Amino acid sequence: MTRLRTYLSHIDWFLLISAIAISLLGLVTMQPFASTGESFFDKQVIWICISLAVFFAASIPSYIFLRRTPVVASLYVAVLVVLSLIFVLGSIVKGAQQRFNLGLFALQPSDPAKLILIIVLAKYFARRHVEIGHLRHIFVSGMYAGLICLLVFLQPDLGGAIIIASIWLGMVLVAGISWKHLAVLAVTGLVLAGGLWGFVLQPYQKARILTFIHPLADIRGSGYNAYQSTVAVGSGEITGKGIGFGTQSKLRFLPEYQTDFIFAAYAEEWGFIGVAILLCLYAVVMVRTLAIASRGGDNFATLFGLGISIMFLAHFIVHVGMNVGLLPVTGTTIPFMSYGGSHLITEFAALGILMGLGRRAKTVSRVEDRTDLVGASLV
Repeated sequence: MTRLRTYLSHIDWFLLISAIAISLLGLVTMQPFASTGESFFDKQVIWICISLAVFFAASIPSYIFLRRTPVVASLYVAVLVVLSLIFVLGSIVKGAQQRFNLGLFALQPSDPAKLILIIVLAKYFARRHVEIGHLRHIFVSGMYAGLICLLVFLQPDLGGAIIIASIWLGMVLVAGISWKHLAVLAVTGLVLAGGLWGFVLQPYQKARILTFIHPLADIRGSGYNAYQSTVAVGSGEITGKGIGFGTQSKLRFLPEYQTDFIFAAYAEEWGFIGVAILLCLYAVVMVRTLAIASRGGDNFATLFGLGISIMFLAHFIVHVGMNVGLLPVTGTTIPFMSYGGSHLITEFAALGILMGLGRRAKTVSRVEDRTDLVGASLV
């Protein structure tokens, strides 16, 4: 019992319970379709249980090995190989080749790739945080992120590519980029955006962006999803229509209600009050994650905590933005809430690793306290 208490002492229960609560709210939102033959609810229960097991397993190591360059380099190369293999062995679903079909379940490697990118960038900037003023470190780190971003974009997964780019930009900013270099990045980004629009983006991707600018121009075509989503969010009003009574999702007007538009489905059933509760839970997750990052035992732990905070925030902003009509529809999940195992396991694994790093920080702090006491006695 004492050993169990010692093991659980480094777990941030407020953070974990908030993440579980968000997952349960998503689960309840999927419930109305359980009787129609769709097994989203039943499968998601399994994914939540597996994710919690992964969380506790991931919180055990102290992750000293993640400071070693060969380990991090191996993880990065492995991600590139897996993302490349998806073009050969991946299954095509709705025109996108994003996952491996493994029979009982499917694996979407772009989700764990985000976590490994955070580890790579945290390792890179932890050793060079003093030299971040040199532009070459920004370009080198951009190459690390750019290769992953390109492979995800070509699947094609525009939403995933945006999240990966956001993780890199966010970590560069917290690492201490200068305003001059930020301006260079902004100009480079505009040039790349122009090139993407002219030579890379597919017609349907351009249509989504144009629909964002003129949302009511084609509500029966490219603007259908965005229009139905905003209708669902607005129809929830203050108290919502009640669990299981969301007409936009229940009558199938709202597509992909369990993944890309689960926030809209939730807002329709729970209303403004339910959305406020959900926002409070996400706020707890973000604040507690940042608090653990601020107490990191070294630069790597701090940067890793900031990295997963940026990942959660980017997912949240993009998902909610496209659900309420403020951003183009890109097909992005919302952390802990959307249906799916790959992203859910990745998110809980990220929290578990953060807990492991936090446990090491406490150990370092205790050692420093003892050193101070010894020094005081010698004086």
